[in-house]
Amino acid sequence: MATEPGIWHARSRRRRPQAGADVGHFLRSLDYVLLAATTGLVAYGLWVIRAITGDDVAADPSYYFVRQSIYVGVGVAALVGATLVSPDLLRRYRHVLFGATLALMIVVFVLGSAVRGSRRWIDLGSFQFQPSEIGKLALIVFVAGFLAERAKRIDQAGTVLSAIGLAMVPVLLVFFEPDFGTALVYLAATVSVLFFAGVRFGHLASLGVAAAGLAVALLWGLPAAGIQVLRPYQIDRLVGFLDPDSDPSGSTYNITQSITAVGAGGLDGRGVAGATQTNLNYLPEHATDFVFASLAEQRGFLGASILLLLYALVVWRGIKVVAVAHSLFSASVAGAIVGAFLFQIFLNVGMTIGIAPITGIPLPFISYGGSSMITSLAMIGMLQAIHARGRLAGNR
Repeated sequence: MATEPGIWHARSRRRRPQAGADVGHFLRSLDYVLLAATTGLVAYGLWVIRAITGDDVAADPSYYFVRQSIYVGVGVAALVGATLVSPDLLRRYRHVLFGATLALMIVVFVLGSAVRGSRRWIDLGSFQFQPSEIGKLALIVFVAGFLAERAKRIDQAGTVLSAIGLAMVPVLLVFFEPDFGTALVYLAATVSVLFFAGVRFGHLASLGVAAAGLAVALLWGLPAAGIQVLRPYQIDRLVGFLDPDSDPSGSTYNITQSITAVGAGGLDGRGVAGATQTNLNYLPEHATDFVFASLAEQRGFLGASILLLLYALVVWRGIKVVAVAHSLFSASVAGAIVGAFLFQIFLNVGMTIGIAPITGIPLPFISYGGSSMITSLAMIGMLQAIHARGRLAGNR
């Protein structure tokens, strides 16, 4: 018995190289191009926030920059944590994640802070938490897991309709906050999950037709019958999108000022001091919803192009992650993250230049706000987790 500790230590020494090798293999399996592109986006976003908010708080020019830097720090921790968590573990506990997120969304209606008629945030001291942001991940994981368990019945209409029915629960909760933009992102994520899970194109086309019919009912059919589903300001935004010149000092003021700011930037921008649309607060919400317009005014076409190229790099690497995913569930999650990410970028940038209606959603990694930053970095962490485990599985 006296020799047992020596034997144990010898075995321990034999295990250590294997453990070290596993860690090394895992680190080498990460997508460092994706990580570099994300780092570039975060750094670019901090630079933008510092430039466009310097005059917002007279006593503290760095107020928004410091707070955004803190959010980035928390987001990096979320990225690392999501990278270390196995996608299979998320799949196993997806019901808990989904249920907890739905509960938080319901709490928003009771305890949430009301800002300009919307209840989207829960006050946590100096931080406002937005459950609908983390809800993107919960929705993607839950629907992807649901379809992965029914992979052999993926072509059946009942499976597709059941998945859509489950997804509509958080979609409707977010829609009635009201947060029309995030609800659209949820729908884009759901369609992406269905596509990457292998749902037949015919079913997807039928969903498109049904969505168009629903849009017609919301915009014309139900209002004609005296039933108003959309809020008055949402209707004004849609009218303003179709006719931006209809009320430039009223309902279309935001889009008018945004287009003016983008156009004023020209090729290389007006600089920080010369960006009057931003500095004189003609452009509303210039650090959140219309941050792209502020960037375009200060840095011009070249500055905006750098941002869009970084986004393109992230999307490209995200699609590569789908290709190396080791399971249907992982591929569906990765594809939905990319789909939601791409749709949100299009919606935010599009509304600032008049090719999409104003919806009030943040620009990932750039807009000021903690919930969006933390969730976006957690999404990158999930992509890294899928990529690393897919590479490791392929090397066995």
